[in-house]
This record gives sequence, structure tokens and C-alpha cells, in this order.
Amino acid sequence: MKIKIFVTFFFLLFEFFLLGQEKILMDASNSIKIDELKEKLYKYSSDEFEGRGTPSKGQELAVKYLVNHYKNLGIPSVKRDSYLQAVPLQLEDKPKISLSISGQKFLYYQDYISYANGPDKNYNSVETIFAGYGIDDENYSDYSNLDVKGKIVVALGGEPLDENENYFINGKDKSKWSNSREEISLKRSTAKNNGALALIIIDDYLYRRYKSRFEYSDSGRGEKRMALGNDEENNFQVLLFSEKHKNFLSKDGLNLNLSFKKNVESFTADNVAAIIKGSEFPNEYVILTAHLDHVIPRNGEIYNGADDNGSGTVAMLEIAESFALAKQLGKEPKRSIVFLHVTAEERGLLGSKYYTDYEPLVPLKQTVANLNMDMMGRADPERGIRNLNYVYIIGSDILSDDLHNINLEANNFANLELDFRYNDINDPNQFYYRSDHFHFVKNNIPAIFYFSGTHEDYHQPGDTADKILYEPYSKRVKLIFHTAWGLANRDERIKLK
Repeated sequence: MKIKIFVTFFFLLFEFFLLGQEKILMDASNSIKIDELKEKLYKYSSDEFEGRGTPSKGQELAVKYLVNHYKNLGIPSVKRDSYLQAVPLQLEDKPKISLSISGQKFLYYQDYISYANGPDKNYNSVETIFAGYGIDDENYSDYSNLDVKGKIVVALGGEPLDENENYFINGKDKSKWSNSREEISLKRSTAKNNGALALIIIDDYLYRRYKSRFEYSDSGRGEKRMALGNDEENNFQVLLFSEKHKNFLSKDGLNLNLSFKKNVESFTADNVAAIIKGSEFPNEYVILTAHLDHVIPRNGEIYNGADDNGSGTVAMLEIAESFALAKQLGKEPKRSIVFLHVTAEERGLLGSKYYTDYEPLVPLKQTVANLNMDMMGRADPERGIRNLNYVYIIGSDILSDDLHNINLEANNFANLELDFRYNDINDPNQFYYRSDHFHFVKNNIPAIFYFSGTHEDYHQPGDTADKILYEPYSKRVKLIFHTAWGLANRDERIKLK
């Protein structure tokens, strides 16, 4: 009889414990309130912060605002002595460059552009070698039996088709080798890893796209080009050529002479990083990200960036408050939660790239997942006006089925329509590559990009806090909180595919 009573008492105690845990979860979730989101977002996207461009005094004020928020919550910094991670950056003007190939001179902007601003170097009488499309993939390679060491590789843009008009790598769909910025990065690293000295890509789309952007920037009418200071990628020259030179440049054994001197101004901007330590697995990390920047005022107008990306930034602040409340009520996350606000997203995902590629504040191998929030407060006009109770989910099942399922379970608390229309690495909009989660993904870290779509105020002065749809926005914030909670508190780390 005593044993039976003890067992009954134990189960009652355990049930009471579970009910207590559930109550803490719901109290934390219910602390995400529309009025608090609205108050923070009106502040963060106010004229006081001047659009939070990189660099600007407004962004410095925004960084101070974020730091004070975590201090007031009692959430410590990831770094021992500071919430700030200094990101080395450089503003770039048109380089001093001259180029001739086998006696033929080529003119900057008329014939070619330099994609990367560096390094300062002279190439004297270097031989070129044509490498098809510059691809080295398990399903197709242009480098088989090709010695490019000490030479300048010349490659075509895009990727080839077989006799059935299918792509060699992905069949009917284009692959990452045709995906603009990702294509350039892949072909650059491939040429470099095979021993080449530099890379020429012949492609009208890439040439025209970056020519117009760089030409506008160098004219003084737009923002200057920006890059990470001393970025290893910039130590390997990439030239983009017009296709009018295709027949000439695709010949092997041309003699190239290149003189290049960069024209840059160096400075730093700050990421902000705070952490709630895990109680059972403190050395495993769930990282939440949102970019803190927007764009510098233009033509006397401030581009406040309420949706882009005040919505993501404020969402993360609210989620941090919810986790802090749960801890106060007696429920610490089992895994550590990192709140990472990154700079210079608008200038090429530079803050997140610096974090993953140069100075991860916690080990990447111990990073369980990344949840990225970027433009999640409005509605996509393509969906119409009837159903605003949705969120786009991008990347959830690319690297991990566990992550996908946890997000689905979390939606029981948010009751949103989870729209996966952009959840494809080959989607023509390329959203999978266009926000800060991408730098985690390329390091094999599962990630979800939460997004509500672009709109007529994207990168315009009209992106203001009064246009945020606060009801669906608050539900999206709750979805991310519950997903983070599920990731942090499950018994086992999520598995990769």
C-alpha cells in the first residue's frame, strides 16, 4: 500500500511539474504583445535613427538602443567584455586599372568591370586558359584533365545544357552555378582552389547588372560599394566581361597584362550579440538573427525601414524578453540562445558573413540552428488582401527534417498559414540567398528565413511603422519564439539530412 501511495504521489508531482512547465511556456508566449511590438518598432524606425545606414550616426544610436535593451533585461553579452562585435569594412571607389590581352586594350565599364576590389597587383604576360563554364561539380566538371595552375581562367556564365535541353546538374532546373552572386563565388573559389591566379567570367547579365550598380555608385549619385576589409575573397581577382568578347577570350594561350590598384576607405561597424546560457547543453547554441541596418538618407528623405528590418529586429527583442521571463519564472532553456543583430546586410550580407567566416562568437560546429527574421511585418501584394494570416517559410527542410517538423509543431501556437512557395534554392527570386541565414546554411547549419514578402515600400521612404500589420506580425513573432523554444528544449540535438 505504501509503494502504491508513493507511486501515485510521484506521478502527481510529475504531472504538476509538467503543468508548471507548460504554464511558464504560455506565460512567456503571451508576453509577446501587439502594443509592445508597436512601441518598440515606432522607436526603432523613427527619424532619430536616420534609417540606420552603414555607416551612420543613426546606426550607432540604434546599436546603443539594442545594447541597453539587453542590459535592462539582464541578458549578458556573448563576448566577455562587450555586446559589440566590430566588423571591418571598406568603402570602395573605382579602382585604378589597366588591361590588355594579346595586344588588345580593354576599357573599364565599356568592356569589363572588376567584381572584387583587390588585391593591388600587376599581372605581366600571364597565360589565359578557357575552362568552359568554370564548374567543378560531382555531376559535371570543366576542370577534368585541365591544368590551370599559374594561369588566368576564362569561363562562361551560367551552366551547360545536354542534347535534351536539360541542365547537367539539376535536370530541368538551374543550379547554384547559375545563381548570380552565388555563381560568382562558386566559380571564383573553384578557380582559386585549382591553382589559378584570377578569373574572367563572360556573361552579359552579370556584366550589365554589376556595371550599372558600380557605375551609379562611382558617379557619386548612389552609395559607394562596400566589402569586408581584408576579405579573403577579395584577394582573388574576378573580372566580368561583356559577351561581345566571347569569341576572342575563349581562345587558349592569350597573353594578359593587368595593373590593378584598389581605391578604398576603411572603417568598422558593429554586430550586437547577447546570450541566455543553456541549463543542460550550454555549449550547444540556437542563434537568432536579424539585420539592424537599413539605408542612408537619400535626396533629403529618411528611409526608416520599419519592415526592413525593424520588424525582424523588434521581433528578436520581444523574443529575448520572453526567454528572459521564462528564466525568471524558473525555466531556463536547455540549450543556449544567442541573439545576434548583424550590420551591413543591405550592403551584401557583410555582418553575418564576418560572423560565420571570420569571427564566430560561438563554435559553428556547436550551432544547432539559425532562425532569421527579415521583413516580416507587411503583406505580399501577390497574395491579395483576404488572407494576411500567413508567413513565408524559407529553408526549413533544406538541411534538416527535424527543424522543419519543429517549426510545424510550433505553429500550433500561432495558427498561421505556412507558405512554402519560396522554399526552393532554385526559386528565381533567390530569397534563399538574400538574407543573413545564408551564411549559416553554407556552413551546414540548418536555418529558417521568416519573411512576409516585398511590397511597394521596399527600400523606399514609405516603409514606416504605421503600415505594419501588427496582428499577423505578432503571430509570426510567436511562431519564431515557439520554434526557438522547441529547438532549445528538446532532449536531442536536431539531426542533419
